[in-house]
Amino acid sequence: MDVPDFIRLHALALPPFAKFALAMAIIVGIPALSRRIRIPGVVGLLLTGVVIGPHVLRLFAEHHPAVDFLAELGKLLLMFSAGLEINLALFRQAQRRSVIFGLLTTSLPLLLGTIVGLWSGYQFVSAVVLCSLLASHTLLAFSIILRLGATRLEPIVITVGATVMSDTLSLIVFAICASTYHSGFSVSILAIQILEIAIFVPFILIGLSRLGAYLLNKVEADENAYFVVMLGIMGVAAVLAQSINLPGIVGAFLAGLAVNAAVQEKPAKEKLEFFGNSFFIPIFFLATGFLIDPVVFFRSIAQHFALTAGIILVLFVGKWVAAEIAVRAFKYSRAARMTMWSLTLPQVAATLAATLVAYDTFNPAGQRLVDGHLLNAVLVLMLVTSILGPTLTERFAPALLQESPQPVLTSR
Repeated sequence: MDVPDFIRLHALALPPFAKFALAMAIIVGIPALSRRIRIPGVVGLLLTGVVIGPHVLRLFAEHHPAVDFLAELGKLLLMFSAGLEINLALFRQAQRRSVIFGLLTTSLPLLLGTIVGLWSGYQFVSAVVLCSLLASHTLLAFSIILRLGATRLEPIVITVGATVMSDTLSLIVFAICASTYHSGFSVSILAIQILEIAIFVPFILIGLSRLGAYLLNKVEADENAYFVVMLGIMGVAAVLAQSINLPGIVGAFLAGLAVNAAVQEKPAKEKLEFFGNSFFIPIFFLATGFLIDPVVFFRSIAQHFALTAGIILVLFVGKWVAAEIAVRAFKYSRAARMTMWSLTLPQVAATLAATLVAYDTFNPAGQRLVDGHLLNAVLVLMLVTSILGPTLTERFAPALLQESPQPVLTSR
């Protein structure tokens, strides 16, 4: 009996609560270990999911009802938290420049990603979905900015504000493509879908914002009720999104934006983020690792290396050109350009969540919107950018502080 079989045999014989304790140990220990070896915690969880999943040690099945439900909830909480964490107060102070940079850092990867997708032989809808995945970004290195005390510098504020634009626009483009692919293309169906989205987005951002603020204000004295109402708002928004054939993650993200102002500095918000970050979101990343067969993964990357390299290249080029145009227009420094570029590189939260939704989206013929090769390429992209983005931010952000003083904004 080899070592993997020995480990698997004894692990499968563990009682349920022992397996639960093992899972909790993984969730606690792997991110801490990952930080010690200087890789993001989410990458460590993903790789751990590969090892303990059905393709290596087989301690967990690829699909298990309880794990799938917890992972789905983690995915929604990930997107809901992304909406909550955006600093809208700072966004409003540099709104025009944030919108300009947001449009640039969204549209250029959109265009270049579509070209790569079509060049690689994918249908137009799949190619556009690929570019929508590249358009968003995760502020994975923002903790470095916080540690350096650079959060009020205008280039940083504009980059944070651009996240609102890039994540929202990319998710809307993704939602249209996913719905069109699932239902089949026709001008009438597409027109109805666009009309539904045009109604849905303002309804969530304006209507649910006011209703949510009213409900949260009513239960403000009861922290437990406040916590539950926030979860309920997220769930309602996800269900409403699904009712018009949009992915639930779109509704969850917009719901986070909708109640953003109402829940800032509330203890229940911090507890919700703690709840999600310590349990549900790690399970989502672990369960994502269950999908990866290492042998198939490396074979796919080797056979489709041009696709993977092309995706990484167009992301780096698209984000860099966007930062370059913005810096020239706003007369910022080289350090500002490199810092803004590095902050917009990581592709983790929205990218991974949307990719998995696309992977589970089928057309009437039973074909996936995103196939296994494209899924593997996006996972490589996530790994590369989640490591390189923070590394570059660590290098260039201190220079931003040491140069001639940059414009500084104060929250109001």
